[in-house]
Amino acid sequence: MAGYTGAPVGVVFMKPIFVPKIWGGRKLETEFGYKIPDGKIGECWAISAHPAGDCTITGGPFDGMRLSELWDQHRELFANCEGDQGRFPLLIKILDASDSLSVQVHPDDAYAGAHENGSLGKRECWYVVHADEGAQIIIGQHAKNAEEFRSMVEAGEWDRLLNKVPIHTGDFFEVLPGTIHALCAGTLVIETQQSSDVTYRVYDYDRVQPDGTKRQLHIDQSCDVVDYAQVPPKDGKVRAPEVDGVTELMDCPKFVVDRVRVEGKKSIEQKWPFMCVSVYAGEGAVTVCGTRYPLKKGSHFLALADAGTMEFEGELSAITSHLPE
Repeated sequence: MAGYTGAPVGVVFMKPIFVPKIWGGRKLETEFGYKIPDGKIGECWAISAHPAGDCTITGGPFDGMRLSELWDQHRELFANCEGDQGRFPLLIKILDASDSLSVQVHPDDAYAGAHENGSLGKRECWYVVHADEGAQIIIGQHAKNAEEFRSMVEAGEWDRLLNKVPIHTGDFFEVLPGTIHALCAGTLVIETQQSSDVTYRVYDYDRVQPDGTKRQLHIDQSCDVVDYAQVPPKDGKVRAPEVDGVTELMDCPKFVVDRVRVEGKKSIEQKWPFMCVSVYAGEGAVTVCGTRYPLKKGSHFLALADAGTMEFEGELSAITSHLPE
């Protein structure tokens, strides 16, 4: 298909996708103002081209198109970025953990490709938008090898096996492939991750779903992929300096994640194939390619390669992500 030859697009906004979860709640409605379905809603897929949740573009010349279609048909808008295995590489979510998530682990690209029909692995991270007082997170484990891990799982020695740390609003956690982890009750986070949905459950608190069944566990796969050499973190404090309103939270081979604070006016040069932007506090606006877009808590947009300099105004905080150099 011929490349797009119209006026610069700059940004695209998308319709979020909401996912019911046994551990979900209603904070996506009460805290972010989304109109969500009834029941326990655990996830907002805000920027996604994954087959399990492919966001629809709203407004502009590509109104009604899926993000995957824009990626496939107009790669020039992404500076002809190759992506991971030709796919749009990132997935941005908000997670509302009213109850605790299952204790789980994700594989890397090599294991997922070999065992999950060519899927990508899952490297992710969490920025904590809110944590109830006294809330905890499970991040890391204490077994030295697969044999010890399996033995502790089968014996239900969760207090010995799992690494638990307090979690606070403003914390940040890297969740690399091979990391045992689980958000616990009372947490609300923005998740930046590879575009993958492969999860291996280790423990689900013996919960029963509405249909009376328990969710499947994946002990063999978990034993295979846990990183037994990993040193569990003690907290999620952000120690990186803030420079001109920007704090680099994570720089890894798959993505770079920053926290951006706008107080008044701020210019950000969009020099990447694309940039994901998620506003988690405050309100204001951004002007891109001569068009002004209002922003508020819960606004997400994808800045394309032709966005140039983005002019922000107002009082707001956002999480941004892009590919590494």
